[in-house]
Amino acid sequence: MNSQISSLEPNKFDWPLAYEAEGLLRRFIHSFLDHNQFANRLAGEMQRLTGTDFYEWVDHFTVGAEHAEDLLAVGLIRETVEAPFQTEVYGHPRAMMPRVLLQSGGSARAVPASLTIRTESLVDFLARQNLATEIHGEFGAGLRQALFSNEANRRLLGVERLGYRGFMIDSPATKRVGAVIKVRELWRARKRDFGHDAEGVTHVLDLQKQAIDLVGPDIACDLFFAEERSYWEMRNRAAQIQKRRQDSLGLGWSNHDHHTFRCSRPFFADLIEFLLRFGFQKRERYYAGAEAGWGAQILEHFITGITVFADVDLMPEETRIDFSIERLAEAPRLGTVGLWCALHGDSLLQAGMHHLEARFDFSLLREQLAAEGVHTMKPFSDFVFLKQAFTEGEGWQVNPARVRTLLAKKLITEQQADGFIKTGAIGSHLENLQRKGGFKGFNQRSVSAIIAATDPRTQHAQHLSPVNTEESPSKA
Repeated sequence: MNSQISSLEPNKFDWPLAYEAEGLLRRFIHSFLDHNQFANRLAGEMQRLTGTDFYEWVDHFTVGAEHAEDLLAVGLIRETVEAPFQTEVYGHPRAMMPRVLLQSGGSARAVPASLTIRTESLVDFLARQNLATEIHGEFGAGLRQALFSNEANRRLLGVERLGYRGFMIDSPATKRVGAVIKVRELWRARKRDFGHDAEGVTHVLDLQKQAIDLVGPDIACDLFFAEERSYWEMRNRAAQIQKRRQDSLGLGWSNHDHHTFRCSRPFFADLIEFLLRFGFQKRERYYAGAEAGWGAQILEHFITGITVFADVDLMPEETRIDFSIERLAEAPRLGTVGLWCALHGDSLLQAGMHHLEARFDFSLLREQLAAEGVHTMKPFSDFVFLKQAFTEGEGWQVNPARVRTLLAKKLITEQQADGFIKTGAIGSHLENLQRKGGFKGFNQRSVSAIIAATDPRTQHAQHLSPVNTEESPSKA
């Protein structure tokens, strides 16, 4: 297979390796851990119980104004966001890393005065940690905050965000609280399966309009993806096990890296339009070599920090068009993505996400999940700055009517049809990812290999042990 992959507008999305910036931020964070026993204990439990690095949970920390030049020297810049009086916010514009708040008294001897981690639910964190402390910010607020520990004026705090990137705590109006509840219920209870997929697309677009009218695009986006993670988790054993591990500390999925949606060709433009209405911005657009048969549009939502990797079957002659806006016709053959959608439904509709990728201590998570009976496929990225691997694919039952339709169109063989009806087909994975240097990109050349390795035609859903399952990382 020709695994050569290109990215349109390559210079714009040539993501740097910001090792100096990460090194500086890690030194500040480690110095804080040395001065706050609660935070130090929590960091150890994160590694031992969840296979995660404390650094990946840090939302922001403070330093004194004397460190401004240090931050600028490694590539951080000042952000224009809501912040307390006489506070400057610094972040790296092209790398994934915590932000830094510069303020008077923000640090002493290079030790941050306060450090804040991000959780999905402060209530859950407080309950799991047996803490009696006040949450500042009511339900429905863009930012809620709680003090976890104050040791010698080194404060560990937690935040819960809802469609908000700033640092001010405002009480939402009663009307907005009700609207947040309404939108959460709209997404959780939405109908996914229709007689015709076009009806399902129309329905989800209508719900989106209602949600945005009620709470605005940023909050509607945050609430939508929270429900999509929940729906995916319900259908993936590895996700359930790892979520239980992270919930044991009250963390939730705040370490999510990106959400992968697979889409059939006729509705790919609708999926992209759906995401754009939330306020997503298009990033890299990948297309595989002529024989690989897939394309992907990556999108990022700056306010919520949510990234989407949207996959679709692509024909060789379509590799130079903007397939994110040009409506694609049905193809004479199905690639991995198209077959998955034909068997299970589109990610936006019946199937839900193909996988969630979250940030972990790569080797440690593999070992810990293996001890729980969850094994991992061979890594498809194994670089210092990027490591990626799927857990073994988990099978879903397939609606026989879908199989018969594919057989009638001669898109699968009789033998394949019999196998899908009897044993199902690969449905979903959890993806283990580790980034270094704040690298925001993806291993382009290896995506073709992992897509081919998860083709439903090559696997038996009831005995899923897809290609080269190992207990330790190796070169992909």
